[in-house]
Amino acid sequence: MTKVGEHITLDIIGTKREYEPSFYEKLIYKIAKKAKVTVLEISKYKFKPQGFTMVALLAESHISFHTFPENNIISFDFFTCGKISPSVAIDIIKKEIEHKRIVKKEFNRDTIGLYHDIYSSPGLKKSYVVKNILEDFTSKVGQHIEILDLEQFGKSLFIDNEIQVATSDEHLYSGTFVNAGLKLNKDKDTAAIIGGGDGGVARECISKGFGYIDWFELDPEVVEVCEKHLGSIGNKSTRKNSVKCIWGDAFESIKKVEDDRYDKIFVDLNDDQFCIDLAAKNMDSLVRILKPNGVITAQVGSQDKKPKQVDKWLKVFNKNFGNATLDRVYIPSFDCSWNFSSSINH
Repeated sequence: MTKVGEHITLDIIGTKREYEPSFYEKLIYKIAKKAKVTVLEISKYKFKPQGFTMVALLAESHISFHTFPENNIISFDFFTCGKISPSVAIDIIKKEIEHKRIVKKEFNRDTIGLYHDIYSSPGLKKSYVVKNILEDFTSKVGQHIEILDLEQFGKSLFIDNEIQVATSDEHLYSGTFVNAGLKLNKDKDTAAIIGGGDGGVARECISKGFGYIDWFELDPEVVEVCEKHLGSIGNKSTRKNSVKCIWGDAFESIKKVEDDRYDKIFVDLNDDQFCIDLAAKNMDSLVRILKPNGVITAQVGSQDKKPKQVDKWLKVFNKNFGNATLDRVYIPSFDCSWNFSSSINH
């Protein structure tokens, strides 16, 4: 990490009056003296009928004020690469400006990035700490693919802004996924994997001794980028003699598969409504290629974050098989427990 400075913003709420430009200028020099920074130049502009902006160019960066008299708010910004934290400005502003409260945001300016977790709640915002961005592109099939090196979880795959897998705890996801199917019966001659481009489920099937694995994957670029950066997850599964990769739309491809072919089917699609509808629409085809007493297992999402979607997946399984079970594991990089639903083809 390379640190380039510290930054604070203050939104001063419930201000009592509109101050003159000379007031802000004196305040800037007072803050600069306390923070031991050098003011090079000050630029200001007064709006009509009200409002004011002032920016001070510092040898160490900048200070700014912007006022919103109509809302009784003054916004303050201070970024410095100096040795003294810009937070020293807070005490000065509290004394000089009449107000009801101050909203403070403080952060380091450095080479470490933050990646917003799309499943943060409105009242609790969370982000991944990113050390480096290794890949960032849109694949030919239209998926936004990113490989990020995360501070806590290592190299990780994100698709369409959602974390899919992290090297630090992927074994929890894939291991629970495959074991959920094997719990219902031990048959492991043939398996089909639908999705799972990171290769973790394929690796687990190989390690458990499945004789033959058909891997149906829509986007070969996901597999390629994971083999390049997350090689320990797939462990070169695409090169194993027991694995056959079938690229393209899985549900179109399985129309060509003979009846009663697979002991196990692992559905590793997204847990969103589109994929729930897609699986429900094609469930007859999945039943057709699953052996009698074969097991189908799907990752169905988090009861912590998306309980309604888990319920919808369970309804699809119970409607078609009548015996859905649920396995659950906590995955630190997901910051929640994750669920896998399984059913036997009676």
